[in-house]
Formats: sequence, structure tokens, C-alpha cells
Amino acid sequence: MKNTKHLAASLLLVLALAGCAGEQATKPGAAEEKGGAAAQTAPATEQGAGGAALSEQERMKAQRQAELLAQKRVHFAFDSSAIDDEARAIIEAHAAHLVANPSINVQLEGNCDERGTREYNLALGERRAQAVEKMMKVLGVAGNRIKTVSYGEEKPLCQEHNESCWRQNRRVEIVYK
Repeated sequence: MKNTKHLAASLLLVLALAGCAGEQATKPGAAEEKGGAAAQTAPATEQGAGGAALSEQERMKAQRQAELLAQKRVHFAFDSSAIDDEARAIIEAHAAHLVANPSINVQLEGNCDERGTREYNLALGERRAQAVEKMMKVLGVAGNRIKTVSYGEEKPLCQEHNESCWRQNRRVEIVYK
């Protein structure tokens, strides 16, 4: 429930900021065309087709942001802690949410598949969690709000012994506190 309220507040903030920035950026000189200060306060919907298209873009951007925030798992390639483009988008969305909500903390839980020794997988899970932590810090999240932990191979999502299952287990879980 608490996360839902924060998500809704974040989405409203994103929409408000995008609307403020978008009106003047898409129509330079619009105030002069419509006659001064009154035109500067006109809603985007009164600006014609350009304003309506921008509103649709904003709506789609907010929807994409909500979809990314709903994803609480970042997956990794075999024997890797490198962040790919899909993971980067998820991390950026969560970092923006954390920046917009300074009272929320996060725990990053590194996990591995069953291959490798217990010690190796604990270290790899820690590197994965730290990679996500580093990116969140670069994106403006204070380090004291992030905790990392590694579970190695101890918390698998899938118990089968195949690549599809192993892929699910190679992850960092983003847990809000």
C-alpha cells in the first residue's frame, strides 16, 4: 500500500514536470503568437495539435515509467555483474522513484544460479548488488539509503536445471524498506 502511494505520487510528479517543461520547449515564440502573458499560462490542450501530441507522449512516458517500476528484478548474464540496457532502464526508473521519495530506503539482494561454488556465488551476488547500487548512486540516490546483501545461490526462483531457469535465478531483487 505504501509503495503504491509513492508510485502514484512519483507518476504525478513526472507528469507535472514533463508538462511544465514541454509547453515552452515545443512551441518557442507561442506567447508572441497569442499575445503575451495570457498565452504563457494557456494549457497545452489549447495549443492545438502539437500540445495534444505532447500530452500523449507524456502519458506514454508515465506509463512506461510505471511498467519499469513494477519490475523489481534486474537479471544478469552468466558469470557477470554487467548491467545491460534492459536492466539499466529498470534501475533508472527505481532511482528516479527513490530520488523523488527521500523517505524510502532500498535493499538490493544479489542472487546467482546453482552453478559455481557457494563462496564464488556469494561473491558474484555481492558484485551484482554493488553494480546496481553504484548505478543508483550515480543517478542521485544517497548511499546511506541503499543496503546490499548477497544470497548467492540460496534463494532460487526456479528449481529446474536448465538455462531458462538459471537465467531467472541470476538477478538482483529491488526491495523497498
